[in-house]
Amino acid sequence: MSQLEDIAKQDNWRCWVCDEPVDRTASANDPRGPSVDSRTTAKLKKGATDYAGGERLAHKRCNTRKGAVTPVIPWPSTIMLVEPAPLIAVAERLDRKGGREVVVRCADRKSADQTAAWLVDRFSRLAPGMPVEASVEPGGGQFLVALTTARRR
Repeated sequence: MSQLEDIAKQDNWRCWVCDEPVDRTASANDPRGPSVDSRTTAKLKKGATDYAGGERLAHKRCNTRKGAVTPVIPWPSTIMLVEPAPLIAVAERLDRKGGREVVVRCADRKSADQTAAWLVDRFSRLAPGMPVEASVEPGGGQFLVALTTARRR
């Protein structure tokens, strides 16, 4: 099996940046085709964090578009969110310190519950070695969604 096949299998043929399926039959030159994002490996060599788990599968377009900058992981457009935190930064902080972090505020309980479920599912692929739990708490007329993980170090 090739390196691409191994990494794709690890990530269930889903792009770690946009979380959409990667077409395994597409050419490596096709924007929706598979590519290996090795920028995360450089971070590991620096000893910064282990949340990314090394090389990851990405669409050619997502990998090219992000270049050498930290990618922005999109939040779902179907849920009304207030001041959502950047998910890569949240993953890095939780990996480094563990504990609890408020990630977003929602206007109603239903949206907060949907967001909590989405976050747990998304983090299972974004940072597979770092299990998280989500909680929803009322606060200031809105609902706070927080992620919690045990300190890993």
